[in-house]
Amino acid sequence: MALAEETKRIAAQFEYTDDDVNKGVQEFLRQMNEGLEHDGTSLSQIPTYVTGVPNGTEKGLYLAVDLGGTNFRVCSIHLNGDTTFNLTYSKIAIPKELMVAEQASDLFGFLAKQIELFLRTHHEDHFEAHVRRRQTVSTPEGYRDEQIFRLGFTFSFPVRQVGINKGTLMRWTKGFDIPDAVGKDVCALLQQEIDRLHLPVKVAALVNDTVGTLMARSYTSPGKTSTLLGAIFGTGTNGAYVEKVTNIKKPVEGDYDKSTGLMVINTEWGSFDNQLNVLPNTSYDIELDKKSVNPGIQIFEKRVSGMFLGEIVRLVIVDMLKNPAISLFKDENSSHNDWKSTTTIDPGSGVFRQWGLDSSIMSIAAADSTPDQSSLRQELEKQLHIYAASLEDAQAFRTVANAVGRRAARLSAVALGAVVLQSGKLQEPGGDDDPIDIGVDGSLVEHYPFFRDMIYEALAAVDGIGPEGAKRVRIGIAKDGSGVGAALIALVAANMERKGVVDYLNHYKNDFVQKVAAAIPEAGESTTIV
Repeated sequence: MALAEETKRIAAQFEYTDDDVNKGVQEFLRQMNEGLEHDGTSLSQIPTYVTGVPNGTEKGLYLAVDLGGTNFRVCSIHLNGDTTFNLTYSKIAIPKELMVAEQASDLFGFLAKQIELFLRTHHEDHFEAHVRRRQTVSTPEGYRDEQIFRLGFTFSFPVRQVGINKGTLMRWTKGFDIPDAVGKDVCALLQQEIDRLHLPVKVAALVNDTVGTLMARSYTSPGKTSTLLGAIFGTGTNGAYVEKVTNIKKPVEGDYDKSTGLMVINTEWGSFDNQLNVLPNTSYDIELDKKSVNPGIQIFEKRVSGMFLGEIVRLVIVDMLKNPAISLFKDENSSHNDWKSTTTIDPGSGVFRQWGLDSSIMSIAAADSTPDQSSLRQELEKQLHIYAASLEDAQAFRTVANAVGRRAARLSAVALGAVVLQSGKLQEPGGDDDPIDIGVDGSLVEHYPFFRDMIYEALAAVDGIGPEGAKRVRIGIAKDGSGVGAALIALVAANMERKGVVDYLNHYKNDFVQKVAAAIPEAGESTTIV
């Protein structure tokens, strides 16, 4: 009985009430608008230069590449114009030596070569036709403009974006370290190597995977309503939403299509309320943050994302194991255990190791409706080497895991609810029946039982949304933001080019003139222009 009471007391620390949700939403709105006014705020509110979202009728063949870590993925996406698409891709590991290369060209040359191999393998006819057309003069470069593949480049490292296909690398992460690339435009670095191989490819867009999630959902979502928000609730968490340009008070340098009056904003909401004005802060949250690689930042993410939820549960369990007044995962003898065995924990169990408890076990705990919690107890043995856990042990573990998971879902609703209110869509005249579409991706929303239900429950409690407004919010899964989403952003970029097609052709014309001028031979010399 003491275990059940202590478990209940600890779980109550993770309660996030309707009042807490509303305070969170108001602070989120305040920090959103602060981020639209100037830089250096908790919510970065980064303009993406993407000024429209698709409606599912778009057609065409586009390329997308994704450099997000130790693998590089090349995709071609054929948009069918009916909310469906066909995707072909290849994936290759980045050689370790290229992750720490001397020159940026070593890595980006390798990436360009993979694009060439992909085109030769999967689009040979198209590729060979390009080669045959190289001597045409529709553009001075030799390719007909309409035959050039537009490519969306998902680059999951910190960049300062200054255009739809321009962004300077701020720093490397994830084991990469190529100082030569820092401070340079990563799209230009890739384009240079593509041009060196004479590939018919233009890097049209620099893509954030969360923005890609928004685009992918808007293309595939049912009905005529465009998507307002793309959100990721997985290993990390972030959101990108459609904002009115008039609300962006800070300067937006570089060119973008002003005709829509809209721009997609990348919130970087993992760092919401780093100041802890309103976010909950238990002793377990404090300990997790203190021992993390980035104390004091990404505070929202540390309470919401899958990477951290398992660690919060682990810290609670370790704290309970140290309490001599309760008997968690220990029996005096086998008669105290309904499985007629004594519980033991392997000394090498992940329970005793930082990050040793994977959040996937929380999904199993939430889904286990068996009277004796047999699925969870088997998983405790399999994942954490906790042998013959009693029913009371399993119930205590489940209560803690559910409390942490429920708080994460309700905190997620804070972010979603704030964006819905910021959009003003609930107040738009004549839109009473139109859904407010939100695309989500990530393991939590896909695999954690009732996570979306708990979000809806919290949204219904938000002032200005309420139960009726929550019914209009449609949360749907969006897949492959770095693939189809990147392709769709390349499409948006291509449309921008068409609106300013003179400037685009002038770029090639000027480049060609410069090559000719540089190649004019001295008397008695010969030359070849390529």
